[in-house]
Amino acid sequence: MIDRFRISKQWMLRIAELGLSLELMQRKAGLPELFFQQEKIYASTAELFSLWKAIADHCGDVAFGLKLGSDVRLERNHPMAIAAVCSSCLRDALQRIARYKRVVCPEEIRVEVKGDEVIIDSHYLAASEPPPHIMTDIGFAWVTAMARHGSDGHIRPLRLELTRGPEHRALLEGHFGCPITFNAARNALVFRTSDLDFPFYTHNEELLAVIAPQLDAELQAHDQNAKVTYTVKQVLKRTLAGRRPTLQSLAKELAMSTRTLQRRLTDEGITFQQLVEETRRELARSYLQTGGIEPNETAYLLGYEDTNSFYRAFNGWEGISPGAWRDMQRKADSGMVDH
Repeated sequence: MIDRFRISKQWMLRIAELGLSLELMQRKAGLPELFFQQEKIYASTAELFSLWKAIADHCGDVAFGLKLGSDVRLERNHPMAIAAVCSSCLRDALQRIARYKRVVCPEEIRVEVKGDEVIIDSHYLAASEPPPHIMTDIGFAWVTAMARHGSDGHIRPLRLELTRGPEHRALLEGHFGCPITFNAARNALVFRTSDLDFPFYTHNEELLAVIAPQLDAELQAHDQNAKVTYTVKQVLKRTLAGRRPTLQSLAKELAMSTRTLQRRLTDEGITFQQLVEETRRELARSYLQTGGIEPNETAYLLGYEDTNSFYRAFNGWEGISPGAWRDMQRKADSGMVDH
């Protein structure tokens, strides 16, 4: 699994059009300098969550995500979304979304048919926390708008389930036009099974013939890169202890040239050093959660020259010291976290 994906610049333009400063959002989210000036904008799941949290905190509008998600204009959407709108029916659209979603985000879209209900939910594969509410609003609002638009208003949600409380019940029920279960065990959007095969008036076979091959090619390239990145991480996890990894040593382990490995990582929008840091962070969290390894031992196992270097890195990742993070995890496991 690659926790690195490309963010559509269309999203950023839409956010700017609605009056938010991208530079301010970048600072508030703690993103790298010139994040939005990249020719191709790549982010991790944690960076994406931080960005949307910053947007939610500063937009001053609880309906912001609903507004963004309700825009189904083709020129404002990613080819994956265009393919969904141009599908033959809701079943076809949901299958395309589930197939192509991982090209644009490490998110698994799950569609389950249970009797008279079709239940749609999602899972962020690399997340250590639930997504911000604004991201859930955008996703469900977009699927709802796509279904309504494609069916000319005939398809509407049967029910919405949200893990949050009912503070904005009237707003959300008014937007989705259906009952909402709050404080639910999951976030889920529910349609009727009979909606699945309702023909879409927006079906466009000619446009799909152009878009689908492009998306399939992107998916194939993504999966190829995923294999290389996953393998690199596995080698790093096996060889980090007491060593400072290099691109050359990893390329040798993988039986490929340094240039080839560099190119494959560049294609995925990640540098070798970023991959090393992601691996170190994953291992650090794992070691500290087990409770049997002290921070100074963790520093050695992660290939740091001294404990101070590890402490500085961990503070940069989590905002607190390794010891404080471990104590917080222990409290969470025992149900003692303050709310």
